[in-house]
Amino acid sequence: MRIGIKGAWISACLALALAACGSVAASPGASSGKLEMVAAENFWGSIARQIGGEHATVTSIITNPDTDPHSYEPTPGDARLMALSSYVIENGAGYDPWVAKLFSATPSSGRTLLDIAGLNGVAKGGNPHMWYSPAYVVKVADRIASDLGKRDAGNAGYFDQQRRQFESVGLKQYNDLRASIRSRYNRVPVAATESIFVYLAQDLQLDLITPVDFLKAISEGTDPTAQDKLTFDRQISGRQFKVLVVNSQNSTPDVDALKQKAQAQGIPIVLITETLAPVSATFQDWQVSQLEALQSALARATGQ
Repeated sequence: MRIGIKGAWISACLALALAACGSVAASPGASSGKLEMVAAENFWGSIARQIGGEHATVTSIITNPDTDPHSYEPTPGDARLMALSSYVIENGAGYDPWVAKLFSATPSSGRTLLDIAGLNGVAKGGNPHMWYSPAYVVKVADRIASDLGKRDAGNAGYFDQQRRQFESVGLKQYNDLRASIRSRYNRVPVAATESIFVYLAQDLQLDLITPVDFLKAISEGTDPTAQDKLTFDRQISGRQFKVLVVNSQNSTPDVDALKQKAQAQGIPIVLITETLAPVSATFQDWQVSQLEALQSALARATGQ
């Protein structure tokens, strides 16, 4: 992705973690009596926490909204945390490649790795922003509940109840807002600065007209082509889209220039993030807040 993880840094983390953990890593999660879960990113961690409830402890590694998850470098503490866990959640698709390396450094038959990209059939190089796909979110929640039930059969019914609560009650406002936007703004043209918005735009049935290669280039930290930049500029100057969606955690000169041009044209800008904002928010509260901002911007831009 944007900035590769340095192999030497990961090796150092692993060495320190192994020295610190000793034989404890052979029986992850045994100390607390609860399932010890680690999520690479806090959006998946929030979902896992709600499903695990009182029978699981969930720690998320990437939590700072100012952190770019693509370029995150793990610490020795992260490595030790993973070594002591019983269930690890990685996003996959090249988004957090350090997870699998840390996971495999302390092998244990008592530890499970959930590769969300693998679960959803998203290959490395595909769009890794799967938490913006409502269908994928539900699929992940289902798998976590199923996995936890297998690891702790005595509480399988509890985990399934927590899953149902999350999907039917926790996600209700999220689902209602998506349905409302889909109904009212179907096929309204919008733009985005990178691929983070692609899954949600598809779900909302908005017409995302930004050149596909531009979206991917900004997401991966490469330069968009001159032709794609020209196309985007023409879309702005011609006011061909109603709203510009910007990932506030990925600011580049190209993105800043686009924001300024859109503002000059009076095009509403909607900011979204890659991780929970605020950090204390649940997955659904975070997503609802962003959907409300999007709905408001669409209403201003279309008069509907």
